[in-house]
Amino acid sequence: MATHAYYVPPVNLMGRGCLQEAGQVIEQMGIRKALVVSDRQLITSGVAEQVLSILRKSGLDYVVYDEVQPNPTCQNVHDGLQVFQDHGCDAIISIGGGSPQDAAKGIGIVATNGGHIREYEGFHQSKHKSVPLVAVNTTAGTSSEVTINYVITDEERKVKMVMVDRNSLVSLSVNDPELMLSKPASLTAATGMDALTHAVEAMVTPGGFTVTSATAAAAVELIFEYLPRAVRDGSDLEAREHMTYACFLGGIAFNNAGLGYVHAMAHQLGGVYDLPHGVCNAMLLPYVEELNAKHVPGKFRHIAKAIGMDVKGRSDEECSDYVIEAIRQLSKEVGIPEKLSELGVKDPDVELLADNAMKDACAPGNPYQPSKDEVMELFRKII
Repeated sequence: MATHAYYVPPVNLMGRGCLQEAGQVIEQMGIRKALVVSDRQLITSGVAEQVLSILRKSGLDYVVYDEVQPNPTCQNVHDGLQVFQDHGCDAIISIGGGSPQDAAKGIGIVATNGGHIREYEGFHQSKHKSVPLVAVNTTAGTSSEVTINYVITDEERKVKMVMVDRNSLVSLSVNDPELMLSKPASLTAATGMDALTHAVEAMVTPGGFTVTSATAAAAVELIFEYLPRAVRDGSDLEAREHMTYACFLGGIAFNNAGLGYVHAMAHQLGGVYDLPHGVCNAMLLPYVEELNAKHVPGKFRHIAKAIGMDVKGRSDEECSDYVIEAIRQLSKEVGIPEKLSELGVKDPDVELLADNAMKDACAPGNPYQPSKDEVMELFRKII
């Protein structure tokens, strides 16, 4: 039988109120001075202050870099690195969703390995482990806080660079649903559908195995039950808490199984148009899986069961049809746009988007390798 490497952060705090425990754990890490990586919105909204107050109570010295963009850039990484070096920091604490988490990983890798962030595109390009990283999560979807993946936009090439690097794994993740109560419905929907995409792709990819399939299926079940509730009522703490578990479960699933063409294509939309990653994933997911289902319909039986279908006596094709329609209905229920043209995507860019998607690090994880014409057709179906 095949052997598998399984990556997950050594310590993960989860559940309502777990932020209060983070200070003690961080103290035990022996950090002298931390670079706090976040964005302006989280600073001005007061969400970041909830974390900073815990750091102050713990007596930890820190400096803040809050210029991270929604799709973090090379400039963000190197500007943050400059602050890290200028202030003599020895660790990084990120506060936010995938954007601050990814920027923090990039800063940490360059801090210990040198050079430019572009040098680390692809698989395991660094030689040395990042400086200690603490990821305080404020959204339920991206899972960057628990994965060895991070994505940085190269502004010059207009490409999202995917880095898969065991040296970027954080030392501590903090997933407190109380930090997510203020998130608007649109962001809740986008990040939740991102989590669903992680879980579905992890179950369809050939890189999956028993453990990843089990955690991904648990994530799917939770998302279909609790995401609509979290979108309808952002103060529903039970729904928020279960979405943090879904995010964690889907994250550790794809972290060890891989992703596919949904992410490969979504990255290009983010790189060229600076669009929200979760929204792009949600719009692409049923179309890509519709194509995958023609080639590996058996992969969808476990997903259908997780959603709630009685699969006994059902064909693989019936199961895949059920899954794809359920995804479409969930996207509609939580308010995901139907057409990429609504977001400014234009047909003349389709060839560039397809070319870049086929080069993306997530593409090889797809169970079926489409031709360039098929990828272009997928984009056009959604425009």
